[in-house]
Amino acid sequence: MDNPPKSAKSAKTARSSKSGTGAALRAWGGAGLYTLVLLLLIGGVPYAAGPLLGIVLLLAVTPLVPLLRQRPLAALTLTLLGGTLVAGAARDSSPGRFLVFLASDLVLGLIVATRPRRDAVVALVAVVVVELPAVGLLSHGPYDMMSTGLIAFLSLGAVCMAGLRYRERREHTVELRTRQVAEAVTAERLRIARELHDMVAHSIGVIAIQAGVGGRVIDTQPAEARAALLAIETTSRETLSGLRRTLVALRRAEPDGPQGHAPLGPAPGLADLDALVATTADAGVRADVRWVGERGQLPPEMDLSAYRIVQEALTNVVRHAGTGHCRVTIGYGEQELTVEVVDDGRGAPDGIGSTGFGITGMRERVSLLHGRFSAGPRAGGGFRVEAALPLPRTATVVDGLR
Repeated sequence: MDNPPKSAKSAKTARSSKSGTGAALRAWGGAGLYTLVLLLLIGGVPYAAGPLLGIVLLLAVTPLVPLLRQRPLAALTLTLLGGTLVAGAARDSSPGRFLVFLASDLVLGLIVATRPRRDAVVALVAVVVVELPAVGLLSHGPYDMMSTGLIAFLSLGAVCMAGLRYRERREHTVELRTRQVAEAVTAERLRIARELHDMVAHSIGVIAIQAGVGGRVIDTQPAEARAALLAIETTSRETLSGLRRTLVALRRAEPDGPQGHAPLGPAPGLADLDALVATTADAGVRADVRWVGERGQLPPEMDLSAYRIVQEALTNVVRHAGTGHCRVTIGYGEQELTVEVVDDGRGAPDGIGSTGFGITGMRERVSLLHGRFSAGPRAGGGFRVEAALPLPRTATVVDGLR
């Protein structure tokens, strides 16, 4: 039983070792090719013009790219050594001979842009210690030394600034991506928390009330106790089914996952209000539902949010209002969907909206859909929850055409 994992691990190790060996061969092979070009320049074309030597050395950096990725300081050492030797061997006395240091300047810029700061500092010190003295020693006269030294110094400053700018942009991009991922994770956690709260809180409230009823009448009214237990069983099964769907959705990496997973049921919506009202009635609160306007098809996220708002509002009525009646109004307007839940109970008893997450969850749902939300005691007694969700313009036009 253990042989296949060990074999797979050995094969993976062998592939990794082979890949590392191939990368090392490419890196040092490129270094050898660069050295060959360097020797040809030193021994074969001592009278070539300085700009031509600089261009050739700059093109010769291409084989050094694998070495630059693995050992950037070694690549910088080769380019510095090559530039110094070629500049010293050239017979061209014009300032153009110092263009041979463009290769080392380019490598320095790449190190500053892509490598850790410690490597960048070491590379900059090495270039300053080698390149600037070489330019000074190979110059002819104070004026030549001053002008070429200034050009070399400005060139180093330019490549370093370009490398730093690229590094800052890359770090900023990584930071933004990390922040976006963190915000997405947080938003998903809040969404899951709202779903679990809205789904479980209502069911647990109903179960608690039915259990209390059953406990009080179990000896005197067995039929009522049996009905309460049946309601508890039904609500529990529905809650477990919802939790199972949620957990399956969290565990699935893709919508069409492997066989054996439980199928995901459709998310609840306003079409399921009748079942929700029936469950609330079993808990002792009768909810009258009024539909205003022409009912149309809603976007899935709006349909779910409207249902959850009604569900949480009814849960608060059952748990806190101390009344047996409430009114639910769903209004389909031309530009927005309105949801209102009103009761004539105790108003805002202690605890609602302060220690719980129901009001907060409803407000977050409405905010995500760029709507308006209010919840608070009514002037004449009772409590009102009201939400207005803007309808998408395309959906409004389609519903109007229908």
